[in-house]
Amino acid sequence: MKHPTSGKQVRKLDRVVIRFAGDSGDGMQLTGDRFTSETAALGNDLSTLPNFPAEIRAPQGTLPGVSSFQLHFADHDVLSPGDAPDVLVAMNPAALKANILDVPRGAMVLLDTDEFTKRNLAKVGYAANPLDDGSLDSYHVHAVGLTSITVEALADYDLTRKEKERAKNMFALGLLSWLYDRPTEGTESFLHAKFAKKPEILKANLAALHAGWNYGETTEDFAVRYSIAPAPMQAGTYRNITGNAALAFGLVVGAHRVGRPLVLGSYPITPASDVLHALSGLKRFGVTTLQAEDEIAGIGAALGAAFGGAVGVTTTSGPGIALKSETIGLAVSLELPLVICDVQRGGPSTGLPTKTEQSDLLQAMYGRNGEAPVPIVAPSSPADCFDAAIEAVRIATTYRTPVLLLSDGYLANGSEPWRIPDIDAIPDMTVELATSPNATDDAGRPVFHPYLRDPQTLARPWAVPGTPGLEHRVGGIEKADVTGDISYDPANHDRMVRLRQAKVDGIADSAGPLVVDDPADASGRTADVLVLGWGSTYGPISAAVREARGRGLRIAQAHLRHLNPMPTNTGDVLRAYRRVIVPEMNLGQLSLLLRGRFLVDVQGYNQVRGMPFTTHELVGVLSSAVTELAATDARELKEQA
Repeated sequence: MKHPTSGKQVRKLDRVVIRFAGDSGDGMQLTGDRFTSETAALGNDLSTLPNFPAEIRAPQGTLPGVSSFQLHFADHDVLSPGDAPDVLVAMNPAALKANILDVPRGAMVLLDTDEFTKRNLAKVGYAANPLDDGSLDSYHVHAVGLTSITVEALADYDLTRKEKERAKNMFALGLLSWLYDRPTEGTESFLHAKFAKKPEILKANLAALHAGWNYGETTEDFAVRYSIAPAPMQAGTYRNITGNAALAFGLVVGAHRVGRPLVLGSYPITPASDVLHALSGLKRFGVTTLQAEDEIAGIGAALGAAFGGAVGVTTTSGPGIALKSETIGLAVSLELPLVICDVQRGGPSTGLPTKTEQSDLLQAMYGRNGEAPVPIVAPSSPADCFDAAIEAVRIATTYRTPVLLLSDGYLANGSEPWRIPDIDAIPDMTVELATSPNATDDAGRPVFHPYLRDPQTLARPWAVPGTPGLEHRVGGIEKADVTGDISYDPANHDRMVRLRQAKVDGIADSAGPLVVDDPADASGRTADVLVLGWGSTYGPISAAVREARGRGLRIAQAHLRHLNPMPTNTGDVLRAYRRVIVPEMNLGQLSLLLRGRFLVDVQGYNQVRGMPFTTHELVGVLSSAVTELAATDARELKEQA
């Protein structure tokens, strides 16, 4: 449906943050996703933060059941989903109470007045109706009967009242689409596909969507609508993508560039399950997926597939990594390519299943018995999950080793525009399987030595079972160097442990140096403060650095993709700065590793709230660091004088 041009005043903005919030049955994730898709189609840069309740279905109208979706979009590069919403759409009192403290004074609050009943207010502890008691006077409130207007708009449809009420999220979407000049054609196509077999539901949702748009156009409550111009972007074809979808695509592309099929053995777990879902729909690209009966079976199937010549992959979250640890150790011993994707969530134990955290780093580094080194790769954004997955496949297959890829819930569920790459431009990573014996015995007969290593990578041959002449022993007991025979010899065990460690250490040579963004002044003097991050802290850190520099502060920034092994110049970079700040969504795990290895007193900034850092808090940390160093310099100069 083409909407006519509005006659109302249009005000241009450079950015806006909108948060949709309601009961878990109100369709807030769908509403946010559709608004995001239309925004991406217009060419705005964007970043999203879905926030799910952990309960499958909490009691309706209660705080534990609140679901929200935040979207930050702009006419320039967007680095984070925004600190606070400029607009809060609250579908009930619970959504208002759960989110209003995040909303700055003067921001817009759109409320469904039909849900502000005495019963619903009492459920969340409101002694008085906030619409009447003056507590919202400092906000720009639009009190709209979203439910009743939707039901009235659908009066002629043969649906129950409950079915009509379910369409109120489409009314809200239509209203916000009008308010921010978003198209609705994409959502209309989506609804046609979703409800193709339910024509009455389809017509009702379309009618609610258009009614919301028309309400904004005709009501006097909204005198102004807003326009945000497209962001300048590199030429190409773009789509909106979540981290989990990007991860799945990257795994498939990586396997294709290696020239081997991909086999996923997985057990569903939040927030990693969407990778299993995505890969299960890509069978036409040589992907085999197995939903196993438990975490151990999932990784066992993946490792077996690796033994059989496939790119073995397993996906999980922190509790699953704990269960998979023995098989990861077996993969280290067997020296087979295996990619373990850990989409981290709040812990310990079941923890916060739908919230984000970075608390699995030390488990990834050391969560196995014996000396069992495993390379670790961490993506920095939802779109970067694609490239990180390809890198994990490259390392696993080139060096014949299990690789841990550390994503997290923030990246997995968040989304951003992704420029679809030219697959042919992605480097070829073809791995040659062993096809014939590689040595001779004392009698001159050809034999196969499974641990005769490549002199450059220290990788052993990848021999598919059933290949004539390549029979060899597998298992978890230590193998003799070169021959692969079972060995209990102390000297051999020491040598094999050191070879496996040297192989992992050598990966740093192909991973490249740690790149530092340092705004040197006119005299060439570099910054005194370096902020170093890893994983999903990239967006909030980058936004904070940009704002701090805008205030005249000189801050250097670096970000680690490879956490094991770290880039070869990491120590030199750390020692080049007077103050190194490491923000992490844990209690200082990377800080511990950096201090122990490089003897540099990095300073951690840590939180474990289940939510990403805000730009505002990180700007404060960086500003304090610069101020403290300036005060130290002034004090030393005074003492010298």
